This record gives sequence, structure tokens and C-alpha cells, in this order.
Amino acid sequence: MKKIIKYVIADILRNKIIIAYTVFLLAMSLSVFNLEDNASKGLLSLLNIILLIVPLVSIVFSTIYMYNSSEFIELLVSQPLKRRTIWLSLFSGLATALSLSFFIGAGIPILIYQPSSTGIMMLLTGLLLSVIFVAVAFLASVTTRDKAKGIGKVILLWLYFALLFDGMVLFLLFQFADYPLEKAMVGVSALNPIDLSRILILLQMDVSALMGYTGAIFRNFFGTQAGVIFAFLVLMTWFIIPLWLSLRKFNSKDL
Repeated sequence: MKKIIKYVIADILRNKIIIAYTVFLLAMSLSVFNLEDNASKGLLSLLNIILLIVPLVSIVFSTIYMYNSSEFIELLVSQPLKRRTIWLSLFSGLATALSLSFFIGAGIPILIYQPSSTGIMMLLTGLLLSVIFVAVAFLASVTTRDKAKGIGKVILLWLYFALLFDGMVLFLLFQFADYPLEKAMVGVSALNPIDLSRILILLQMDVSALMGYTGAIFRNFFGTQAGVIFAFLVLMTWFIIPLWLSLRKFNSKDL
């Protein structure tokens, strides 16, 4: 298992796309922190980049990598290795490599310029988003044989989580504006890891006051220690469930 993980990590870290991804995050992170006179404003500028770029690169790159590694996976399956070991090794290698790229590109500048609770929260959520969308990519790739359909599926999933979900929530809020839905929004936010990460970071920045009554609801729940623990448990569930479903599918899949 360790040999497979080391091979995958070394293979990915030599990939030009991952190198470009790391350099891009590093350049953007250094730029926003050096252009802003206040490090907190730099974090706010970096927030949208992390919440959009990190999930996109993680899910698309992981999907393409899995399709391109189909022959390598078939070779591993032909060896006296358990499918569970092969699948978890591939996941561990991809998740570690992408998390390492994020840490070098965005994590190190955050720790240098803003080593506060807000910076730590942004770093942790960024790492979790990398792992979550690798798991989602594994589920999409193992359930769709056709490479074009698989890539199209993960792009649609990213669009849903990053853009469409917020539009649907706003539509429901406007349609049922006469009803007290603010508390229900706490539960709805758990259905989207990107939104949940955004809420956790914004509450650390004390920007929730700009969110009105809804922001007060979020602060009362997610602002407490129990709320933060609940949010991280939900984020962990977001990668455990897709990984478990993909593992079940892979175990029974005819290669």
C-alpha cells in the first residue's frame, strides 16, 4: 500500500498541471497579501479563489487522472492485492498530493502573513475541500465508464456546488420570504461543503454582521465550539461517504 501511495504522489507532483496549480495559488496568495495593507482583507480576497479554484482543480484533475490510470489500475488488480487496498492507496496518494500543493501554494503564505484563527480555519477548510472533491471525483469516475461523460459530470457537479446551489437557496428564500427559514438554512448549508466552508471562514472574520438575522443564526450555531465541531464532522462525512460508495462500486466492478 505504501509503495502505491508513494508512486502516485511522486507521479502527481511531477505533473505540469499540478506544478502550475501550486505556482498559481502561491502567486495569487502573495499578491493579495502584499497588495492589501491589512492582512485580514487579503484573507477575504483569497477566500473566493480558494472556494472556487481548489474544488475545481481537485475534482477535474482527479477524474482525468483516474481515467488515464485505467491500465495501471487493471495491472494492480491482476496482482495479489485486495481491491480495497488499491482503491484506498490511489485515493490517499491523490488526496495527499493535492493537499500538499494547496499547502505550499496557499497554506504557507497564510501562515506567514495571517497565522490567526481565521487563517488556520481557511487552511483547514482548504485542505478538507481538496480531499472532499477528490472523493467525489473517485465516485464519478468509477460510476461512469466513458471519459467524456465522467469529466462532464464532475464539471456539472462543481457548477452545482459552487454556483447553482446558492442560486437555488436564494430562490427558495425569496419564494418563502414570509416564513421563518433562517434556522432551516443551518441544515441546508450542510448540503454543500463549499457553502459550509465559506460560513466557517466568514464567521471567524466577524463579517456575519453584514448577513443580517441569518448571520446571527449562523453565529449562534457555528460560532460555538460545538457548532465548529459539527461543521468539521459534516465536512469529513462529505469525503467519507463518496469514498465508501466508490469503494463498494469498485469492488464489484468488472474491469
